[in-house]
Amino acid sequence: MNAKISDFGMARIFGEKQSEASTRRVVGTCGYMPPEYAMEGIFSVKSDVFSFGVVLLEILSGKRSNRFYLTEHAQTLLNYAWNLWNEGKGLDFIDQFLIEFASAPAEELLRCLHIGLLCVQEDAADRPTMSYVLVMLGSDKSIDLPQPTHPAFSVGRFASGLMGQSSSSNNLYSVNDLTVSNFTAR
Repeated sequence: MNAKISDFGMARIFGEKQSEASTRRVVGTCGYMPPEYAMEGIFSVKSDVFSFGVVLLEILSGKRSNRFYLTEHAQTLLNYAWNLWNEGKGLDFIDQFLIEFASAPAEELLRCLHIGLLCVQEDAADRPTMSYVLVMLGSDKSIDLPQPTHPAFSVGRFASGLMGQSSSSNNLYSVNDLTVSNFTAR
């Protein structure tokens, strides 16, 4: 199995023995692109690892990554998973349906959460290879997993109530400065 890149149109950019490349045109689905590709156009074999980690976290939580900040949590799915993991509350991240009806014990679900966090680390060099991800997923506790570092894209967005402002709970605020003006004709 020779996985290349999640977007088949980009796979042809890679040479036969090449593991990293760069492009001036960034294409792909927001929320699944690793930071080095989204911001600098650099993609590698670790780009797919990042995307896989996002999908794994989505499966575990039962929530979509690219819409998660719109919920009451007011942060990205990756950051939410990271915070709960660090607080020792990883099971709070897992979808209740999986906990109640899956045949997997809680330890296995937490191990999958751990592996997902390893896949979405900010620095591509810190992410495991996809072959090692398969080894980690296929093994029981015989392989000690390294501690994940902070995930990528963890800045998140803040709901108005969290920022001490009194306005509708439907308003969202971002760490980015942006003003939108709506003009009407006279």
